[in-house]
Amino acid sequence: MSGGERHTVPVDVHVIAVREGEKGPQVLLSRRAGTVYAAGHWHFPSGHVDGPFEDVVTALVRETYEETGLVVDPDDVRAAVTVHHRAPAGSARVGFFFEVRRWSGTPEVREPAVCDAVDWFAFDALPEPMVAYCRAGLEAYRAGVPVALHFQEPGDPISHDPAVDRLRLVPAPGCGERRPGLR
Repeated sequence: MSGGERHTVPVDVHVIAVREGEKGPQVLLSRRAGTVYAAGHWHFPSGHVDGPFEDVVTALVRETYEETGLVVDPDDVRAAVTVHHRAPAGSARVGFFFEVRRWSGTPEVREPAVCDAVDWFAFDALPEPMVAYCRAGLEAYRAGVPVALHFQEPGDPISHDPAVDRLRLVPAPGCGERRPGLR
């Protein structure tokens, strides 16, 4: 043990809402607006866990409704990937990204002070600029890994930039590696 204070980080929840479009699967993104971090950038509808008595699935259902008006049944939420992220300014957080393929309602902007658009995008035609943290979660989800690290360096852009890709995928046991104790 280090003997110092415990390191704590915010816990984020992100909805990866997926639907079948005319030309294949599409994902729902919202554009951040106002005085929030990364205003003008596309991101998943997302938010934070509100205190020690709210679990991540309840937070996801709440945030999805608050931001988009979509009603999600907790039983329709699927774990996608967990991302440990550090922003260029040095602050760290942990994000739980969840896939949802069933809901009721039509997505709309419900918090215009922090979001000015919501829209569906094909996975191979994502909008720019996109928040690097969100794009890292999306790429890890697409790779099928349970955990990813996205530790940006000072001076890195907050926008996704393939030339400064800091994503590190962490595979699960059984992804080509033999686990101890198994024959």
